[in-house]
Amino acid sequence: MAVTRRQFLGAMALGGVATSVGIPVAAAEPEVLGAGDPRYLPLTMRGYNRRFTARPARIFLPSDAEQVRLAVERSLGEGLTLGVRSGGHCFDDFVDNDRTRSLIDLSKLTGIGWDAGHGAFSVGPGAELSAVYQALHPWNVTLPAGICLGVGIGGLACGGGYGPLSRSRGLVADHLYGVEVVTANADGTASLVLATRDGEHRDLWWAHTGGGGGNFGIVTRYLFRSPGSDGADPARALPRSPGGMLHGRLLLPVTTEESFVRFLGNYLAFHEQHRAPGDPFAGLYAPLNFRTDVVASAEVLMFFDADAPDARARVDEFVAAITAGVTPGAVVQPIERSSYADTVSKVYYPEGAAYPRVKVKAAYLRKAYDTEQLQALYRHVGNPGVVGESQLEFLPFGGAINAVAPEATAFPARDSMMTMLIHAAWRMPGDDERFLGWAREMYREVYAGSGGVPVDGGSYINYPDPDLADPRWNTAGVPWYALYYGANYPRLLEVKQRYDPAGVWQHALSIGRPDWS
Repeated sequence: MAVTRRQFLGAMALGGVATSVGIPVAAAEPEVLGAGDPRYLPLTMRGYNRRFTARPARIFLPSDAEQVRLAVERSLGEGLTLGVRSGGHCFDDFVDNDRTRSLIDLSKLTGIGWDAGHGAFSVGPGAELSAVYQALHPWNVTLPAGICLGVGIGGLACGGGYGPLSRSRGLVADHLYGVEVVTANADGTASLVLATRDGEHRDLWWAHTGGGGGNFGIVTRYLFRSPGSDGADPARALPRSPGGMLHGRLLLPVTTEESFVRFLGNYLAFHEQHRAPGDPFAGLYAPLNFRTDVVASAEVLMFFDADAPDARARVDEFVAAITAGVTPGAVVQPIERSSYADTVSKVYYPEGAAYPRVKVKAAYLRKAYDTEQLQALYRHVGNPGVVGESQLEFLPFGGAINAVAPEATAFPARDSMMTMLIHAAWRMPGDDERFLGWAREMYREVYAGSGGVPVDGGSYINYPDPDLADPRWNTAGVPWYALYYGANYPRLLEVKQRYDPAGVWQHALSIGRPDWS
């Protein structure tokens, strides 16, 4: 099917259609802001976690790839340490720190459209997920990306990227065909490199399929096309959108340790049983969170691809399995069916405000926690000293994610069934030690049998935690990079050395960091 005029114009209205890769014909100098500009302070506060801020000497606001390249060269020429921001949702201090002297803000690079030359959808790194979903809608295709609509694609895609459709359609990175990257050369110049799945710079493409942001250069646009597609038809270049989605909520007061252990144990056991690719429950995505209220409460937000066979009966079976033997019983809100577009716009999470102060700690689960680990979680979730916005979350993996070999992309966790996330959130600087201690002690206690870190499962680089590189919290003798990248790290290090020979791209968990690896 050819691209229709209506589809073309619809894509243009949602951010523009990219038509080529390379330096624009008429390149202008990037806009540069200093501390005296009224826009400077708001741009320094665009990060998600207000525990960290940067006060750079320069903020560059490029509007195209060539301006990004020039911004990098200007920064290197002045000896300024670089930080790069796309959506601004990094959980830790990779960008917002006192080392960042030049901040390159990619919020103007938001173009989305069909690139006929490369047979792929082109997406700028500053585009938010809500815009990506809308731009793909005219072709009835989508990316299996996240549930938080305000997140930028730039930081999500290169770490793997997952969401409600990933158990049936894989990771975002599984559909990454290419990246356009500004790299830093040893002589202080910068280059614009196109790396694709089947091109000259294939290793650089591979590194962006799970190697994390801020390691190899600045991605100025992503090219998305699924494996097996020849790129001739945009309506077949990416996974088809579901015809409809079932969605609902399950609410449960957690009044005793017994009910917590039974409920969470049931939930984890269910996902361990249904983790395989092609499982009848692969269309189910049901994240669970426990809020740290005066009385802890659990919420499961349920999504099921309505096109899947017996979808409604599967939802009922899931609810019965996770609530079996749990008292008091759960409250299940009515299960509704909506179109995929309506589900995204009305049920997915809208863009939220930045948290004042945050600490996250995460782990992949290859198997369910044992009783002692579940009891340890309960003791901390019910801690009255952290009442408020902090949460313990469980985010399902498995299904189509596990259908890809761990070496085929840089994302190594292809045998997991879940991600556990401790999300501590608070507002006052004076509470830092209390909330940091809560998150760290819970994590250390759950993984007491393996040196305080998830040696068996590893962790997700998009949920970065520098504690994993700190011997005070990691006593396992396993380096941080093995937890994040597994057996893929040596190849990532080779790519890093080839495309960043001077070590320009550095952060708290950067590949090849000289003082940690």
